Amino acid sequence: MRHLSFVACATLLISIAPVAAQVETNRADTRQLSLPKEDGGWHFVVFGDRTGGPADGVKVLDQAVTDTNRLDPDLVMTVGDLVQGYNETPLWMKEMREFRGIMDRLGCPWYPVAGNHDVYWRKKGGNEKKPKGEHERSYEKHFGPLWYWFKHKNAAFVVLFTDETNPKTGAKNYGVPGGRRMSPPQRAWLKTTLEQTKAFDHVFVFLHHPRWITGRYQGSDWADIEKMLSASGNVTAVFAGHIHRMHYDKSAAGIEYYTLATTGGAIPMGRESAGWLHHYNIVTVRKGGISVATIPVGQVTDPRAFTQEAHNEIDALRDRPQAYDGSAITLNVDGSGRGTIRMRVKNPTKHAASTTLEVVPGHGRFAITPRHVHVELPAGATREVAFTYARPAVGFPGSFSPPSILENVDWLGDGVRISMPQRLYRLRLTAPTLAAAGAEVQGALHVDGDSSARVASRETGLGQGPFTLEGWVNAAELGGRRPFLAKTEASDYGIFISGGKPVFEVHLAGQYRRASTPKSVLVAGRWHHIAGVFDGKEVRLYVDGKLTARAPGEGTRKRNPHPLLIGADPNRNGDPVDGLVGQIDEVRLSKGVRYTSDFRPGRRHSADPNTLLLLHFDRDYGPFLRDGGPRAAHADRVGNAYCAPATGKTP
Repeated sequence: MRHLSFVACATLLISIAPVAAQVETNRADTRQLSLPKEDGGWHFVVFGDRTGGPADGVKVLDQAVTDTNRLDPDLVMTVGDLVQGYNETPLWMKEMREFRGIMDRLGCPWYPVAGNHDVYWRKKGGNEKKPKGEHERSYEKHFGPLWYWFKHKNAAFVVLFTDETNPKTGAKNYGVPGGRRMSPPQRAWLKTTLEQTKAFDHVFVFLHHPRWITGRYQGSDWADIEKMLSASGNVTAVFAGHIHRMHYDKSAAGIEYYTLATTGGAIPMGRESAGWLHHYNIVTVRKGGISVATIPVGQVTDPRAFTQEAHNEIDALRDRPQAYDGSAITLNVDGSGRGTIRMRVKNPTKHAASTTLEVVPGHGRFAITPRHVHVELPAGATREVAFTYARPAVGFPGSFSPPSILENVDWLGDGVRISMPQRLYRLRLTAPTLAAAGAEVQGALHVDGDSSARVASRETGLGQGPFTLEGWVNAAELGGRRPFLAKTEASDYGIFISGGKPVFEVHLAGQYRRASTPKSVLVAGRWHHIAGVFDGKEVRLYVDGKLTARAPGEGTRKRNPHPLLIGADPNRNGDPVDGLVGQIDEVRLSKGVRYTSDFRPGRRHSADPNTLLLLHFDRDYGPFLRDGGPRAAHADRVGNAYCAPATGKTP
């Protein structure tokens, strides 16, 4: 029996022997992979201040709670300023219940730190007399002790109070030296606490005011407190808030000081960067040290939210109709103007969406109001936003550029907020009456490869049927595919110069029909007249008045909303790409057929009832390039395009 028992024990020992410290596989000759740490690492989260901002700052705090629950930390700490405070008890109680109602949604314990907003009492028109200690009693009753510590795993969490009553004045005011010192009772408690926690791997300290920041707290006793912390030998990090901007320091003893910005509090306008942000810190703790990461509020996403239905809604919102319908800012001949631009924002999904419209001023002395609009869009809703504009009679200076409106839209799904790509709407300008430059002025449009001119699609007035597109071009470079006059993007029409070989193309019956010269016929640095004609049955190309190519082409022309670009090619967004380098002049778009055989091109075109667009490029009118035709479909300059006297020889 003894022998059998021994064998049984041996068998048992073999069965529970630990697995070798390596990854297991039945593959041969593989690279060995290292195993993860087994040192019991854990993490906690720290929230910043919540005060001083708009009332809906609690929504940011609420989102931070949602984010934190997804991270599943052991606990959450704060750094004070939990309520707006600076008020009487009834309002303080309301704010306390609001804050606790949000924080109590956390799936882990959370621990408060008292800040000046939490304990400062100020009379607000009521009958209440200032309580002893101001709001201290209410704070301790509804939040917790003003200073305390607790143990968690291998660490001690020590909470200090930096807004004690000034013993000389009996008032609370952190702005004077007497309000920046630790009372003897709290100092004695801290000394005892640090002795009691010497055995822990880490001691973390939390307080509201970052008194260690040089120049901020003159007359404070922080140097003495820091000596106590350093002497303990195991204070790893200190966390504070108050200044609403992230700030980092490190003491000579190696203690790290982390000052948080806000979690729903005030941020200076225009400084939503460089440390001013809504965030929380996540601290990962191991025996040998910690790592701290800042996470902006709203950046932690639940992957379970991305169902097929969610994808469909996100795609629908991304592809929503344009908010700007293209209605124009209308200016008079003296440059003055006054009116309204309307934007229609639409949410085609079954969830709520949030839209922000912000004016980007440009340069042109426009006054546009409001400058910033935030719109909440319920499921399926459409909202209209009106912007009023005004401009004085100051003409059209060369530094002129129109304003734009930037649209940001977020989809608010189930526990997730998804930002759509930004849209920038460049507000269109019209000026029905621009005086002609005069017969003595003869100019051309100069483009540098990154500049061009454009005419809005709706302004050209070109419908289906025959048309003629023509102009003069003096290209400085002929290599590659160079756009002369283009409205193409798998649709519409254009004239291109490819290696000195002009081509006229029209998108008919589902494909481009092209008339192209078989060889290079253009000379760099010389003026050439190029005309493209579509007569309903074929497309034809004329160079310097001679018919050089033709191709059959019938059917309906596929149209697009992109502008007609002069000296560039529109991409899928209608923006100019692949620009021409050189000069362009006398661009004319006409309905019907102007040329059926060879002709002698005039150096200056004239307008008639068939003229849809005629650009002489005699001079700039600020952002405008005057249309000499009957429609006043003025083009506008893009980039550094400008009008100046033409140079170069004409064949």
